[in-house]
Amino acid sequence: MLTDLISLQELLKRNRSVRRFDETRKIDRSILCELVSLVRFTASGRNAQPLRYHIVNGDVNCNAIFPLLAWAGYFKNWDGPEPGERPVAYLVQCLDTRIGGSNCLCDDGLQLEAITLGATICGLSGCIIKAFNPNAVSLALGLPEYLIPRYVLALGFPKEQVVIEDMDGSDSADFKYYRTPDGVHHVPKRPLEELIVS
Repeated sequence: MLTDLISLQELLKRNRSVRRFDETRKIDRSILCELVSLVRFTASGRNAQPLRYHIVNGDVNCNAIFPLLAWAGYFKNWDGPEPGERPVAYLVQCLDTRIGGSNCLCDDGLQLEAITLGATICGLSGCIIKAFNPNAVSLALGLPEYLIPRYVLALGFPKEQVVIEDMDGSDSADFKYYRTPDGVHHVPKRPLEELIVS
């Protein structure tokens, strides 16, 4: 049992937000469909299962979505990945308002975690993006009015290294991710002792 827990922990450590990709390596649509299929086995509030996924791949479609997204809020002078380092696919998570009204409860995060874990197993990386204009994305994809984009998951083969480091555990500790001059992306994480309320 402990071995399985350690294996899960290692997978979670590898499942990092990546913002620079190898654009020469494409993702077959069948893989994207398999990643979406994972969400069928996640928990769903009321078991309503109101989320849908629009698959975006191919250079033309990806180029239409890319400028509609904002990247890495902590990097004020960075407009996102350069040509050659951009995502090669996107999964646009949409709420079907005919089923879920305006609320999908906790389904969105559960499903995105399942997809990114699956992507990690496949050697892929992703970046879950909330900073975009849903109306602009809907228009670009030609979505019907009842599908409201909630998140955009950028996907590709990673072209950057992401490392986790421990925060010092103080109240004033800086939790912002950052990049060092060598291009390595650093992600501070709070220590276990800070997470458990005694």
